[in-house]
Amino acid sequence: MITFDVHPGNGSEVRGKSVAAHGESNRTALKMGDCEEEEMSKKVNFSADDYAAESLAADMDPWLTFDARKTPRAEFEDWLETNRPSRVLRYGDPERSMEAVGWIAVYGPNYWHEAGHVLELQEDWERLQTSGREVTFDTIKELALNHKVLTGKWLIHLDTGFKIDHAWRGIATLVVDGRISVAKVSPFMPNSDRRHVICVYNEDFTDEESVMDVDAAIRSAGIKCPISYKPDVYTYLGIYRNNRWRLCPTIYESKYDLECIPRRSRIINKVSNTEVS
Repeated sequence: MITFDVHPGNGSEVRGKSVAAHGESNRTALKMGDCEEEEMSKKVNFSADDYAAESLAADMDPWLTFDARKTPRAEFEDWLETNRPSRVLRYGDPERSMEAVGWIAVYGPNYWHEAGHVLELQEDWERLQTSGREVTFDTIKELALNHKVLTGKWLIHLDTGFKIDHAWRGIATLVVDGRISVAKVSPFMPNSDRRHVICVYNEDFTDEESVMDVDAAIRSAGIKCPISYKPDVYTYLGIYRNNRWRLCPTIYESKYDLECIPRRSRIINKVSNTEVS
């Protein structure tokens, strides 16, 4: 987990670039991990607890970061080329002195976020589950609003190689240009059928217009594949695929309509099962 106001701290060197290690205070403020949330995953027997454990492991490992608030724009292209997702190994390579990398992240020039009250959120979540009250999207949204845990992210799943590197370049460029506040991508996992995931964030999952705006920015980068949107409150509360509450872990689905003129996304609210764009 990291906060939207995290500052990369002292890190080790991986592939010649700084890797930020995140402390406990950062991990409890905003969880950005969702490699576990791949709706088209081939692992049909993966449980929600397995997804949560995998996500936590990635969050705890060092991250490769580019912070546009501190680093000159002129250094961005070299950083991007050096740290292509298809070339950064999730578990490192001891023979080449490469450490494990949890995520590759880019922070925009105007990036700032006030973290919500995650610990209080989780305490109320425990009370909710023992109260006998039904667990629904609306009850979880109520918890999120009460504790100001409102961030969310669009999830983009792509195969390794040219596809992920090209898409990540487009998204990362939007971030350093200030059109998106922050995004991250998972590194390559050899000997695995897991795809990469890019997470693109907005500040408030209850602000439908903001959610749609980020989708439009993603599409402007040339990304045409289906994408889905997940509130971070779901991640904090352990609501992944195959969860015990039978909740869908994503609340929007976007498919790019190539036949529509002008071309645009068709976005479905999966809670209400209605089209919103």
